[in-house]
Amino acid sequence: MPIFMDLHEVPGVNAKDVAQAHNMDVLMEHEHSCKCLTYWVDEMRGYVFCLIDAPSKESVINLHSKAHGLVPHKIIEVEHTLVQAFLGRITDPENALLTENGLKIVDDTSFRIIMHIQIEELSLRERNQKIEFDNKAYQSIMTDAKAQVVRHNGRIVSGEANEMLASFVLGEQAFQASMAIVAGLDDTKSADVRISLHAGLPVTQSDKLFGDTVQLLKRLNRMNRDTPVLITAGLKELLPEPLWASLPSTVRSFAPGDETFINDLFGILESHHQDEHFDIEKCCRMLALSQSQLYRKTTQLLQFSPNNVLKNYRLSRAKDYLRTTNKPVSQISFETGFTSASYFTKCFKAAFGLLPLHYQELSHNGLNE
Repeated sequence: MPIFMDLHEVPGVNAKDVAQAHNMDVLMEHEHSCKCLTYWVDEMRGYVFCLIDAPSKESVINLHSKAHGLVPHKIIEVEHTLVQAFLGRITDPENALLTENGLKIVDDTSFRIIMHIQIEELSLRERNQKIEFDNKAYQSIMTDAKAQVVRHNGRIVSGEANEMLASFVLGEQAFQASMAIVAGLDDTKSADVRISLHAGLPVTQSDKLFGDTVQLLKRLNRMNRDTPVLITAGLKELLPEPLWASLPSTVRSFAPGDETFINDLFGILESHHQDEHFDIEKCCRMLALSQSQLYRKTTQLLQFSPNNVLKNYRLSRAKDYLRTTNKPVSQISFETGFTSASYFTKCFKAAFGLLPLHYQELSHNGLNE
């Protein structure tokens, strides 16, 4: 059966009341063909998250409704391996408190600090008049990053050739892990490694586990930056004052309003970059900004004009397609909103120093070996 995680918004909730409600669920789980695996309580924020093995979302709703009447505000289907990776368990914790009458109380928040690491093509370098991939540099950086995550009590959620997700319980540990990763980089390579940190909950608007948090992190790591580490305003507030009062030059943080703007902007680019007729005028209308306002925002936060932000985003997506597919260059150019393959090739060569087809061949023969 599938596994579901649901969200209950319960202002003023306390762990003992949730334990009693969970017991009611367990008593009735067989009547609804369900298995209540565990739950998390966030007393400070007023959230409860239940993990249930069930035939359907409707079964979860019916179980809660009949057991205690607390119907979930949202339910998503999840993979137990991802729940384990993000949250560290899929059953009740061994150290759960037992009351005198045998009630097991789980007082464990699901609030996590998520780290996303993106490595750009630092491995492209010129050697003997040809450009090739240095796989060892790629692998070395990612191996060191994973080691630092584990050393600072983080959990590796997923790791690929050029990106990684990790989960931490404490913001200070996530921050210190990012500092250790940057400290281990060569000066010539640090600008090519992008680390973003954000705090969030497992179920929000997205239908994916920690989906909204991960989405923002990936958008932040897609933007051009002048520092390897970026922490969101929400995470900054969780850090001890001595840390955020004097952030090192390798770290940048945004105000909440700036994060919202970047999230909205990249959401629009994700949805419309394939449309060759999509332009900055349409983007302004969607953001409810004038062109001068958008220009000030992008140059201040992204160091580029709106037109260059759009072009760079399209080139970035094209690079993803070239690296991960065998589609012809002409098809990729049109799928990323360029008006012609020749113009796309010109822009790609200017941005990355080599032709799209050459990049595709190198990434398939080198990076993915």
